[in-house]
Amino acid sequence: MPEQKIFLVGAGIEGWEGFGKQALEVIDNAEVLIGHKRLLDIFPNFQGEKRLLEDLSIMLEYLKTTEKRTVVLGSGDPNFFGVARFLLRNLPKDRVEIFPNVTSVQYAFARIKEPWDDAIFVSVHGRGMKPALDRIIASEKIAVLTDSVNTPAAIARELVGRGAEGYEAWICEDLGLPTEKFTKTDVRGLREITCSPLNILILIKTWEPNLQNYPVIGIRDEEFATAKKLITKEEVRAVTLGKLQLQDDLVMWDIGAGSGSVSIEAGNLMPNGRIFALEKNPQYLGFLRDNLKKFVARNVVLVETFAPEGLEELPDPDRVFIGGSGGMLEEIIEAVDKRLKPDGFIVLNAVTLDTLTKSVEFLEDHGYNVEVTCVNISKTRTLTEYKMFAAHNPVYVIAAWKGEE
Repeated sequence: MPEQKIFLVGAGIEGWEGFGKQALEVIDNAEVLIGHKRLLDIFPNFQGEKRLLEDLSIMLEYLKTTEKRTVVLGSGDPNFFGVARFLLRNLPKDRVEIFPNVTSVQYAFARIKEPWDDAIFVSVHGRGMKPALDRIIASEKIAVLTDSVNTPAAIARELVGRGAEGYEAWICEDLGLPTEKFTKTDVRGLREITCSPLNILILIKTWEPNLQNYPVIGIRDEEFATAKKLITKEEVRAVTLGKLQLQDDLVMWDIGAGSGSVSIEAGNLMPNGRIFALEKNPQYLGFLRDNLKKFVARNVVLVETFAPEGLEELPDPDRVFIGGSGGMLEEIIEAVDKRLKPDGFIVLNAVTLDTLTKSVEFLEDHGYNVEVTCVNISKTRTLTEYKMFAAHNPVYVIAAWKGEE
């Protein structure tokens, strides 16, 4: 196997940051120079062979076998959403030497005079938009590398649709070129802007719509729109969320979401998580949509389906809450059992002894360890000049998991 090193050299922003002395020496001594046309054109007097970087697999085959001194040109820091990831994944690391340069993102933040050490970086370039949106809505400051499909306007439309519009937006176009342009707007204004395909979108959170008066957990029941007050009550909701043992970045299914109160507070507790609220009952859907909008539940996705139907399209869950089963409890548990991740939890709320008995039986039949907590709540109410306690019906919170007790 050839021992010749592969040099990966980053090009800076034209007219603002050039190549370092060591990088230029490496290029001068190279026999083969590989890169996109605009990068190769920087070196019109290069004496060796120039190869256009088009097909990564063809380039990789060459790099694996070549004994020629080869330089691969990248943009900015090749380790930052660049070709370095591909090369380091497919070549021995001791054969690759990297010379980074100033990235377009660094340059963009410098031009808008905004610190970038607290920013999150995502790319939708050649990728789907959904994972990026989940990170954007959980972040205060974000730089987004876009493409011709996932444009700033397309991203803005998705953000508005999910209630995440409290950002100052900068479109940074054609960086380092004579047509360089910086446009400041907001998320709604962003939807109307057509820009150069060479752009970076920077979003800086300036306000959080509608949430000033609501806690992360413990939202009062009367704040939720619901049918006949059919809602997981505030105190029971707190116990339920505790039994779910929520952590950030998890996937949760809320089956029979009803008013969406559990989904909404779960979303507040794990802002980088993904919650799927499953509901199809037309009696609840309007209230559920209103609540998701009111509480800016940006990481909660409404799925209109009667479980266990519709679960096939969802990502495997880490946590499952079953608030309503529509008489399909055994079928739902059967379907969830096939998809739940190994360290996952299932939590159900039962208000009748029949549901309690069936739930425990079904879960144990599927190999789960089961713990039941009986929640008895009494709250004060005023009676003439006195106060007394009014008892709520007990609720059985059933937690189930596989593995050791």
